[in-house]
Amino acid sequence: MNRYISLMLFVAILFSKMSAQQSAIYTNELVLFNQALELYNNKQFLAAQNLFDKVRDAVDDENIDAECTYYIANCAVWLNQKGADNLMEDFVTQYPTSIKRNAAYLDVANYYFDNGKYAYARKWYDKVDEGNMSRSQKEKYNFNNGYAYFKIQRFNEAKKFLNKVVESDEYGAQAKYYLGFIAYEGDNYQEADRLFDEVKDLETYNKNLSYFQSDMNFKSGKFQEAIDEGKAQLASSKPSEKSELNKIIGESYFNLEQYDKAIPYLKEYKGRKGKWNNTDYYQLGYAYYKRGEYPNAISEFNKIVDGRNATAQNAYYHLAESYLRSDQKQQALNAFKNASEMEFDADIKEDAMVNYAKLSYEIGNSYEGVSKVLLRYLEQYNNPEHKEEIEELLISSYITSKNYKEAMDLLEGSRNFEDKIIYQKVAYFRGIELYNEGNYSEAKVYFDKSLAKQTDPRFTAKAIYWKSESDYLQNNYDDALIGFKQFKGSTDAAKTAEYLHIDYHLGYTYFKLKQYPQAADFFDKYAKGNVDETRLTDTFLRLGDSHFISSKYWPAMEAYNKAIKNGGVDSDYAHYQKAISYGFVKKNDKKISDLEMFLKQYTTSTYRDDAMFALGNTYIAENKTQQGIEAYDRLIRDMPRSSYVPKALLKQGLIFYNGDQGNRALSKFKKVVAEYPGTEESIQAVNTARLIYVDLGRTSEYADWVKGLSFVDVTDADLDNTSYEAAEKQFLENNEDEAIVGFQKYLNEFPSGLHALKSNFYLAELYFKKGNKQDAVPYYEFVLQQDRTEFTEQSLARLSQVYLEDRTYAKAIPILERLEKDADFPQNIIFAQSNLMKSHYQLIHYQKTIQYAEKVLENPKIQNDVKSDAQIFIARAALQTGDDTRAEKAYTEVRKIATGELAAEALYYNAYFKNKEGNYKISNEIIQKLAKDYSGYKLYGAKGLVLMAKNFYGLEDAYQATYILESVIKNFVDYKDVVDEARSELKKIKAEEAKTNSSIQTEQ
Repeated sequence: MNRYISLMLFVAILFSKMSAQQSAIYTNELVLFNQALELYNNKQFLAAQNLFDKVRDAVDDENIDAECTYYIANCAVWLNQKGADNLMEDFVTQYPTSIKRNAAYLDVANYYFDNGKYAYARKWYDKVDEGNMSRSQKEKYNFNNGYAYFKIQRFNEAKKFLNKVVESDEYGAQAKYYLGFIAYEGDNYQEADRLFDEVKDLETYNKNLSYFQSDMNFKSGKFQEAIDEGKAQLASSKPSEKSELNKIIGESYFNLEQYDKAIPYLKEYKGRKGKWNNTDYYQLGYAYYKRGEYPNAISEFNKIVDGRNATAQNAYYHLAESYLRSDQKQQALNAFKNASEMEFDADIKEDAMVNYAKLSYEIGNSYEGVSKVLLRYLEQYNNPEHKEEIEELLISSYITSKNYKEAMDLLEGSRNFEDKIIYQKVAYFRGIELYNEGNYSEAKVYFDKSLAKQTDPRFTAKAIYWKSESDYLQNNYDDALIGFKQFKGSTDAAKTAEYLHIDYHLGYTYFKLKQYPQAADFFDKYAKGNVDETRLTDTFLRLGDSHFISSKYWPAMEAYNKAIKNGGVDSDYAHYQKAISYGFVKKNDKKISDLEMFLKQYTTSTYRDDAMFALGNTYIAENKTQQGIEAYDRLIRDMPRSSYVPKALLKQGLIFYNGDQGNRALSKFKKVVAEYPGTEESIQAVNTARLIYVDLGRTSEYADWVKGLSFVDVTDADLDNTSYEAAEKQFLENNEDEAIVGFQKYLNEFPSGLHALKSNFYLAELYFKKGNKQDAVPYYEFVLQQDRTEFTEQSLARLSQVYLEDRTYAKAIPILERLEKDADFPQNIIFAQSNLMKSHYQLIHYQKTIQYAEKVLENPKIQNDVKSDAQIFIARAALQTGDDTRAEKAYTEVRKIATGELAAEALYYNAYFKNKEGNYKISNEIIQKLAKDYSGYKLYGAKGLVLMAKNFYGLEDAYQATYILESVIKNFVDYKDVVDEARSELKKIKAEEAKTNSSIQTEQ
C-alpha cells in the first residue's frame, strides 16, 4: 500500500469520526490539509510545510495535529533545515503511539543515507523497529546499515548486517563485494579472494578488483603473481589505483632483489594523500644503493626523518655507507652514530659503532671526545677483528684529539690502558693547556703527573721547563731557578725548542731574585748566542739594568746602546736609562744632552716626565739654576697629572728658599700643600715654609695658615710621627697582621694626620695581599680622593681589579678611565684600556667597546693574547650592532694569532659567515676543522653542530639536519641557548618535511 492510498484511507476514517461535527468536516481547513498532502507528494516540501503549519494552527484536533507535526518535521528533513532531527524527535516524544513513529525513523535514516551522511543515518537506523517492516524494507534496512558501518570503517558491525543480505537478489552482489573488501583489509586474503571471485564477472565491480588481486598476491608473498597481475591492469587502471599498482610492482621486484627493475616503478608511486613514508624512501634508496648509485641512494635515504624502527636503522647504516663511498665523511659519521644508537639489529649496531669510532678519530667529533668513543667500543665489544686497530687508534687519539682534559679523565679512570708513555705526554699537554689559560697552579699539578711517568726523556725535560715557567709566573722565583737549572743540566734538554731560550729565562729569574751579577752573566750569554730576534732588545735592556743596579754604569750604557741600535718599542727606555747612567759616571753634560735629545725624539714616551724631572735635577746639580727651574716649569706645564709635579714644585720652592727668595718659595710650597695635601712633598713643604716664616718674622701668619690644614696638627706632631713609625716598622718587617693593627690605630688617632695618606695606602695593600679585597676598598678610595700622588696609580689599578672581579662594571669604568689617563707604567695603560673594553661590552655599550678595543690595538707593545682579546671584542660588539662586515674582518685577524677558546670562537664565526653567504659546503668544512682541532671547547662544538645542521638543510639533506639537531638537544643540555635554538630549528625543518613525508611527527 503506497503512502498516498494510506493517507486517503486515514482521511476517510477521520471523516467518519467527525460525522457528529458536520460543520467542521467541510471546513476550509480540511481542504487546506488535502492541498498540503498533494504538495508533499509532489515534493514541494517548503510550500507543503507552510500549509501544514497553517492547518495545525487552525484545527483543534489531536489526530490532525499529529499528522501535521509529522509532515512538518518530514519536510524539514527533506529541506535539510537546521534542527530537522530535533523536530522529528519532538514528534515521537509528543505522539508516542502514532502509527507513523517507525516510518518517521526509517524515512529520516534513508534520507541521510541517500545523501551520504552515514553517521546521521546510523543514528536514525538505531531507532527503527525491525518487526514492523516488510521484507523489502528489511533488506534495504540491513544493507544500508551495513554499508553505513562500512563507510565509517566499523567493519565488525558492517559484517553483521551485510551477511544478512548476501542472498538478496537486489543487494547480494554489493554485500559480497564489501564483505570481500573487509576480508582484504583484515588480511584474510583467502576469504577475500572467494568473495571477489563471486562478483568478478560483474562489470561494476571487476574494474576495482585488479588492484586488490595484485595487492593480495603481494601480501601473500606471491611477488611474481603480483607483478603479473599488476602489469596486466596498469594501463587500464584508474589514476588513483595506478600509483598503488606501481608501488606493488616496484616493491615486488624489490623483494625479488631485482632492484634495477624495481626503481622505475617505485619512483612512480605518488604516496598516500600525496606523501611518502620512511619505508617508501628506504626501498627506493636501498635499490639505488644496491645498484651502486650512491648519490641517488643518499637523496632518498636522507629523507628518512624520525626513524625509530629496524627499517630506519638499516636505512641509516646504508646511508652512512653511501656517504662514505661518496667521500662525505662528516655525513657518514652522523649516520653511523645514529645507526649505532639503535637496538633493532645487533650486527648493524656494532658495525656502525666501529665505523663511527674510526671516523671520529679521522675527522674529529663535536658530540663527544674521540678517545671516549674508541674506549666505549672496546668496552662494549670484544671483537678480535677490530680490537687491535681500535686500541692503536685510542692510544694515538689521546694526543691527536687535543682534548687533553677528557683524555686525562679517561686515562685515570681506566684500568685497561695504563700506557705510561701516553700518560706522560697527555699529562704534559694538559699542563700546557692550563698554562696557556693562565691557570699556573693547576698546570703544575699536571706537569708533576707527567714527571711521575718519566718514560720519554724529551717530555721529562719539557715538563721540568714549563713547571719552572709556571713557578716564575707565580713569583716563586727560588723554585723556578731550581727548575730552570735542572732543565739546563738535563742531557735531553738540548733536543727541545725550549732549550734555545733557557739562558734568557735564567737571566730573568736571577734578575727577579735581585742577584744581578748572575742575571747579567746569563743575559750576556744569551745575547751572544743564537738569540731570538724578538727577544734581543729586551735582553740588552735587562743586561743593562743588571749592570746599572750593580753600579756598573759603563757596561750598562754599552748594553743600552745595543738596545737603542736594535730598535723596538722599548728603545725609549734604553735611551732614558743610558742618559741617567751618565750622571753616575760624573758626565752630567752628556746626561743633559741625552735627556734633551730624548725629549725631542720620544714625544709620546711614558718616560717623558721622568726625563723632564731628571733634567731639572741635573741642571740644578750643575748650578744651572735657571735652566733647572725652566725644566721643572716645562714638566708642570706639559704633564700636569704626572706624579713628579709636586716634587718639581717642591724643588722650585727649595731653590727659591736657598736663593733667599722667601716669598717665591712660599708661593711654591703653598701650591704643593693646596694641590697635594697629605703627601710627603706637602709635609716637607709645610716644614720648610715654617723656617721661611720664622726668617721673615711672620710666625702668626704661619700659625693661621697651618690651622687650616687638616693633615697637620703642630702640637701633636711628635705623637703623630711616633704612632706612624710604630706601624711602619711592623710593615717593613713583613709582620702583616701587626702592621694592619698599627695603621688602623694610627688612623683612629690621626684620621687627617701627617701620614694619613701613606697609612691608608699601606692598609689597602695589606688587605689586598691577604685576599680581603673588600676591606681594602675604602682605603684605596681615600688615596684616590686626594690629588695625584705616588700611590695613585697603584691604587687605581688595585681598586679597578676589585670591581672587575666583583663584576661591578659600572663602578670599575670611572676608575679605569682615570688609570688610563694617569698611569705612568705602559702595562697599566694596557690593563685600563683592555678592561674598559670588556666592561663596556658587559654593560652593552658596544660603540665604546669598539673604541677601546681599537685603542688597545694601536699600542705596539701589546702581546698576541691581548691583540686577540681586542679583536674578539670588536667582533662581538660588531655582531651585536649588526655590522657583520666589521665582525668578519675582526674574527679573521683573531684566527691569525689566537689560541685555545678564542681560536675556537673565531673558527666558528668563520663558518657562521660562510653559512650566511650560502656557502654551506665550505661552512661545514670549517666546522669539521673546529671539531677536530678544538673538541675540548664544548660550547663552540655545540654551536658548530647547529650551524652544520642549517648547512645540511641548505644542501637539501634533511636527515643530517634533523639528526644533528636531535643530537645537540640530547647531548648538550648544559648550553640552554644552543639547545633552544636547536629545538626551534628542528621544529621548522620537521614542519616543512612533514608536507611530503607522512612518517614525520610534528609538534602541535
